[in-house]
Amino acid sequence: MQIQIGDHVIRSWRLDDAEQIARYADNRNISINLRDVFPFPYRLENAKDYLGFVTEADPETDFAIANEDGIIGGIGLTPGRDVHRKTAEFGYWLAEPFWGQGIMSRAVGAFVEWTFREFDLCRIFADPFVTNPGSAKVLEKNGFVLEGIKRCSVIKDGTVLDQFLYARTRPGLESGMKVEG
Repeated sequence: MQIQIGDHVIRSWRLDDAEQIARYADNRNISINLRDVFPFPYRLENAKDYLGFVTEADPETDFAIANEDGIIGGIGLTPGRDVHRKTAEFGYWLAEPFWGQGIMSRAVGAFVEWTFREFDLCRIFADPFVTNPGSAKVLEKNGFVLEGIKRCSVIKDGTVLDQFLYARTRPGLESGMKVEG
């Protein structure tokens, strides 16, 4: 998979991306805003384990964000199951030197459009910690609606946090419509 977004690209992960992931992912300012599955410190071995998993996934749902010099972030989705089979949660991270440049806003917009084309989904959602207003801003710029705040929903580094719940539905979809599958 490859989506060009200006000077950046969303593309499939490769096993040789490990060193670049570890270089940028080993950052407390990134890990503090993500689930514990994204460790801190983030070591080369973590990157290799991650790449071993995502490069074998079928369907492919996790992707690199890169510039001409290499990996600067990641974006992906987790499809739901059972009654949630037509929804997916998605998340993303970007290396700190690239914050504030609009890269993630463009990446999210392109990725969500691609996701609705490639997957039979009715809804995509994200639930960033309320301590991460930058992520909320990215979602709002891309048509996501704040549906609520999930109170006391996570524990990060021993602190109970609330989460925003943002979602975007497939264009033209209305509650009560019949769908296949």
